[in-house]
Amino acid sequence: MNSGVVFDIKRFAIHDGPGIRTTIFLKGCPLSCWWCHNPEGISSTPELMYIKRKCIACKTCVANCPSGAITFEGEQLILNRKLCSSCGVCAEMCPTGAIKLVGKQMSTEEILKELNKDILFFNQSQGGVTVSGGEPLMQVKFLKELLERLKHLKVHTAVDTCGYAERSSFELILPYVDLFLYDLKIVDDAKHKKYTGVSNEKIRENLEFLLQSEKSVLIRVPIVPTINDSEKDIEDLMGYLEHIGIKSNIHLLPFHNIS
Repeated sequence: MNSGVVFDIKRFAIHDGPGIRTTIFLKGCPLSCWWCHNPEGISSTPELMYIKRKCIACKTCVANCPSGAITFEGEQLILNRKLCSSCGVCAEMCPTGAIKLVGKQMSTEEILKELNKDILFFNQSQGGVTVSGGEPLMQVKFLKELLERLKHLKVHTAVDTCGYAERSSFELILPYVDLFLYDLKIVDDAKHKKYTGVSNEKIRENLEFLLQSEKSVLIRVPIVPTINDSEKDIEDLMGYLEHIGIKSNIHLLPFHNIS
């Protein structure tokens, strides 16, 4: 049985596929988008998040950290991430919730136990489960096992992906996915590299592969002011979509900077 690193489970999601859904967020992403609204999902391992406005400088974390990774300079918490083992003791002991451990190892069985609470809503709304991230294909063995178990339970499955993964990873999960929510951020490759850190060549190739597989694909384009909203950006996007034969199933997503 595989396990994966999960950083959130969102119930009653209505924007991640049809019906009422539960969205599982897996940690790890190969992109570094300038506008990322889930930065806690970039690292593939559990990590500490510090919320300064909640901190009362009681230093309970310092007293309980087994690695000696936390110190204070005045009322400012200093975390030495080289010493931190992400054990989560400080987060458990923090009285105000100023320290939070983002991400935990979960088995397929543990996740299915959580999802079992929502199956009634899936059935009544024709909803299901969406796996997002981060980039869920970075944990492809765990993802495949989870999706396979969900299909055995006759649950509708969706995968929210940036598309930057090996073709073999898509082939592995393909039989168990009902819908791909596929991000297409910027068509111009040089510009894509600048704002996401990677080429979009693999992303475009994988999109075309999925379209040829006749799986349901919903293309989602985040519109980010000054980055991909120029007239040329829109012309490039429409030209590419026409080239690959897409005339519908496109969602333009408004930008927000809440993270």
